Amino acid sequence: MDFEIKYKDAMARVGKFKTPHGTVTTPNLMPVVHPGKQTIDVKEFNAEIVITNSYIIYKNDELRKKALEDGVHSLIDFPGTIETDSGSFQLSVYGDIDITNSEVIRFQEDIGTDIGTSLDIPTAPYVKYDEAKEDVEVTVDRARETINVRNNLLLNSVVQGSTYPDLRLDCAKRISKFDADIYPIGAVVPLMEMYRYSDLVDVVMSSIRGLPENKPRHLMGAGHPMVFALNVAMGCDLFDSAAYILYANKDRFMMPDGTLKLEDLIEMPCSCKICTEHTVDELRAMDQPERAKLIAKHNLYVSFAEIRRIRQAIVNGELMKLVELRCRSHPALLDGLRRLKQYQEDMNKFDPRSKNTAFFYTGSESLNRPEISNHNKQLDNVLPRSNNLILLPATRKPYNKYVYKEYIKKYDPEYPTFYTNYPSNTDYTYSDIAVVDVPFGVIPVEVDEFYPLAQNESPSIIDEESKRYVRSMVKKFQNNYDNILIHKNILEKYDIDGYKLAQEELHLPGSLPSDFERLKVIADYQFGTNAGNVLFGNNPSQLTIEKSRKTHKIRHVLKDGQIIVNMRASDGFLILSDLGAKLLHENFFSPHMRVVVSEEAEEYARKGKSVFNKFVISCDENIRRNDEVLIVNSRDELLAFGKSLLSSYEINDFNNGQAIKTRKWKNM
Repeated sequence: MDFEIKYKDAMARVGKFKTPHGTVTTPNLMPVVHPGKQTIDVKEFNAEIVITNSYIIYKNDELRKKALEDGVHSLIDFPGTIETDSGSFQLSVYGDIDITNSEVIRFQEDIGTDIGTSLDIPTAPYVKYDEAKEDVEVTVDRARETINVRNNLLLNSVVQGSTYPDLRLDCAKRISKFDADIYPIGAVVPLMEMYRYSDLVDVVMSSIRGLPENKPRHLMGAGHPMVFALNVAMGCDLFDSAAYILYANKDRFMMPDGTLKLEDLIEMPCSCKICTEHTVDELRAMDQPERAKLIAKHNLYVSFAEIRRIRQAIVNGELMKLVELRCRSHPALLDGLRRLKQYQEDMNKFDPRSKNTAFFYTGSESLNRPEISNHNKQLDNVLPRSNNLILLPATRKPYNKYVYKEYIKKYDPEYPTFYTNYPSNTDYTYSDIAVVDVPFGVIPVEVDEFYPLAQNESPSIIDEESKRYVRSMVKKFQNNYDNILIHKNILEKYDIDGYKLAQEELHLPGSLPSDFERLKVIADYQFGTNAGNVLFGNNPSQLTIEKSRKTHKIRHVLKDGQIIVNMRASDGFLILSDLGAKLLHENFFSPHMRVVVSEEAEEYARKGKSVFNKFVISCDENIRRNDEVLIVNSRDELLAFGKSLLSSYEINDFNNGQAIKTRKWKNM
């Protein structure tokens, strides 16, 4: 089965995969349809995929006969993609079922299901380690057997391992070798029922660490909309649950931020069709079956609406803002979000470098987002540039337009406002100036228009966690500079001590960096240390810098009439020309920025054709979505250049879809 990613944010993917009965968009919800007790027509909700239980069909003579004669799609009256469970749930409840793994796979294929499931062993949370390990062995053996039994059936291969991260990882790695089509993560319902969301994060992340990037992942039994966003951010693509009807049977309304009881309501809770056409009193007066059916529809409307909102958030690049909003609706969910901090490196590997919307700081958990840690890593490319550093308070953005006039040009030596860690009669230059602000800490003024350093918003009232973070960043730079000059407003705002008033004569810079110097620092920040010298040299008179007449931002940089780079107005990124790509290729060793393609793809790359994943031999592991990349052959000859559409880890796993959007040579 081919799975293609269209959009990315955090570890989330908006993607598509095809089955014999249609195309499924991810993330997506699979309503559970009981084969013998259908009360709701899920086609009303434009469901693309549903899940039903093949073991229930198998055990019921009438259902089995109809399914074998007419197919499961006719049985449950659903024309789209159908996934079937194998009876693992019944196995977990009753301890045994009268069907083998091979038999249930053949039966699922015989009734025409699209996606079948092996008979894994669901292992409850917190069982003894040895028991969980034995269950993993059986699950892996059955997954191996399933591959040899099926013919054309698309297959689920389930990750088990209870709450032991090492067993989850081991199981995921081993079943991945069998090349199934979808990888469910099983036996997590008890964790959600106990509100153990921090443990759920461990289970999901340890499982996903061992799974391939080129296949969808299904979090089994996760059917409440309040948990969708967090789990999507961790890389889960599909959800299923009968919760919509189970909650409805107890007069409970599912909402994106929790659950409401009918007995507590005086108003209907949303604007779905059910809530706008009925009143609370009307529902209370109904017979229970009729009422449950309507509440179940509400629950599905809300659940699908949340899935759509999540997809849009991924496209916009603001999924983590939604995750933080949802997780603050319940303390246990907030535990899950905070546990996710332990997996920051995993998130960083997949988060796109640039996004369509601004970074919103909505609380201390925002400090754990990949944008923050990526900025700190990129700072190592540009700092320190000298022995001296001037730290200035934040102003309006972009800082380079305002901080100099506000804090240096207006400086009055009769009213000292700077503090120092060293005698202050030091000559400072413009290359020493950085701004201190939440959430990114220390920001060199040269890169302040680079995404997301200018494209972010934070509250004016600073929380304690942000203060601690800023203090840690300032302390980090104390070790890198001989002389630090820091404005008193920073000391007061972030409760920083250890500096003394600079009362001696101050030799402050006479200006801010020139466009030439800004370009060099931006290049280092984006491409790596010394990229500025490689691209632009040391003589500004050799360059022509063209700016937008309207915004006065840099648009094009030329040398001898040839464009070296363009600057993208939306995020401040430098976009390579053929000359720029050639210069970086000649001066940075492999694998830096490289995507190595096979011989059969060379001709297409030279012509500016997009590079597809199946033709990529290897690539720099630091490549992220939206990065500028160099396309080379196995001899490291530069063939083309372009923008990565995926991270390196996804490029290495995928055998279909585009990897690089290639640009055509113009001047070479």
